[in-house]
Amino acid sequence: MTNNWTQEQLRTFSKADDMYISPFYDDGKTPGTPTWIWSVVADNELYVRAYNGQHSRWYQSAVKQRAGKIQLAGQEYDVFFEPIENDTTLTEKINQAYKEKYGDSRYLPPMIDEGPISATVKISPRNE
Repeated sequence: MTNNWTQEQLRTFSKADDMYISPFYDDGKTPGTPTWIWSVVADNELYVRAYNGQHSRWYQSAVKQRAGKIQLAGQEYDVFFEPIENDTTLTEKINQAYKEKYGDSRYLPPMIDEGPISATVKISPRNE
């Protein structure tokens, strides 16, 4: 069963620039140290990318644990992490979302390059 964000949450997330991501540690329940990261909304889903690609510690934890917490738009959420496989159409939509949201940043070009693209993660709410 897939959990989804509400349209109101997605609208808020698309404008927010305050995401902190905390995949669980190996115990599967203790959130890691929050890492500030860019987030975008594309195709009615929330996505993030690791600036340092697949070698990023938070990315490796997210892929291994598949769950954790995020703080975004002043709220904390329990979430699932799902690495994104190579999907050219989706990659272009996510790239476009990064360009629209962060187009004036000097850090944008690396975020739409191979390394970070290969470390794209979809974030879904985990309702328990």
